[in-house]
Amino acid sequence: MWIDVTQTLTNDIANWPGDEPFQFKLSATKEETSSVNIGSISTSTHIGTHMDAPFHFDNDGIKIHEIDVNRLIGEATLVEFIGEKLITRELLEHVDIKGTIVMIKTKYEAHSDVFPDTVPVLTEDAIAYLSSIGIKVFGIDVPSVDDIDSKTLDNHHAFNRYDIINIENLLLENVAQGYYDFIGLPLNIVGADGSPIRAVIAKKGE
Repeated sequence: MWIDVTQTLTNDIANWPGDEPFQFKLSATKEETSSVNIGSISTSTHIGTHMDAPFHFDNDGIKIHEIDVNRLIGEATLVEFIGEKLITRELLEHVDIKGTIVMIKTKYEAHSDVFPDTVPVLTEDAIAYLSSIGIKVFGIDVPSVDDIDSKTLDNHHAFNRYDIINIENLLLENVAQGYYDFIGLPLNIVGADGSPIRAVIAKKGE
């Protein structure tokens, strides 16, 4: 059975401070058109569960439509590091990580309408370790892989150097550590720096 690990997009979902908030509205109703309802959305590309393209932080980086979708479908390991503020290589080495995708769960409850003041982050050595064991996609249940107040975005750049695509704001509160199949696909937006995604997982062997 597939499990949805995507934050629900609602008009009260928390956005990155200063970004355009998410808004859905009916721009035309069935009563007005005599046939259909027509909705419209406005949003930052980094709302809810989303994928960063390297172009987000590097003018020479690839854009969202240039990311190979094959790397976004595959075997994944979900790891729990509840309460850890710094995720190190040593922590990761004590976990049996399989597949090319890794997801890290850092909290038991998600509050998608509240933007956090702080988030747990990886050390660069931890990112290098993930690369050394073949990880191509990294996902976490917070809105950034860097400190919230970072201007240099060192981890974003490190993931890019090690050829790892990062996904932020996964909804992992109702799933346990283990091995899964994973699908997480962005909208195919030409030239985009990022995109909301729909991410689903299925327990291996079920």
